[in-house]
Amino acid sequence: MFSQPQTIYAFLDLVGTFVFALSGAVAARQKGLDIFGIFSIAFTVACGGGIIRDLCIGAIPPAGLANGLYLTTVFAATVLSLGFYRFVNFLNQPVLLFDALGLSVFAVSGARKAISYEHSFQVAILLGTVTAVGGGVLRDILLARVPVILKKEIYASAAMVGAAIVVAGHFFKFPIEVVSAVAIVVCFGLRFLGLHFHWNLPSFKNKDTGKEEP
Repeated sequence: MFSQPQTIYAFLDLVGTFVFALSGAVAARQKGLDIFGIFSIAFTVACGGGIIRDLCIGAIPPAGLANGLYLTTVFAATVLSLGFYRFVNFLNQPVLLFDALGLSVFAVSGARKAISYEHSFQVAILLGTVTAVGGGVLRDILLARVPVILKKEIYASAAMVGAAIVVAGHFFKFPIEVVSAVAIVVCFGLRFLGLHFHWNLPSFKNKDTGKEEP
């Protein structure tokens, strides 16, 4: 039997897998990739961060490779994006919306899993962030785009805040369901508000040109 924490982070992993796969499939479709390419990008963005996390905490084999539910979830998201692309694409900037939701749930599930494997709070925050942003980085690289976390946008920092909330909730022994919900809302809110109001992290100017570093 699975314990309650294991059940919750497994559920969050599947939710994050679905929304990240959907964002990856939509992005790949917009780039004009074929069906295999779309599925490959969807799987990479959905499971890449989780695989990195599992390798780091010693959860071998990684859940994204060993559990058929993840492959099924990615397949379902890919079919949905292909079959109902017009509906999915009707949303304003759908890739960013799905990406923000995936970022939030992966930050929470990543931190929870690191804690359940009895790693330190610092490691939990770090791996929660890696879980959230790893797949997106791989997606952007494969699609020849500058990864979002290398830009000034509020992205990885939002995931870090979400993971930190999970760690704080665990430390103070708050109910895991409440903590997870709050962390997801805060992370998603930071990312969404950052996009809406164009919030950026501080950047530095080149001393020679007076312009921001590219």
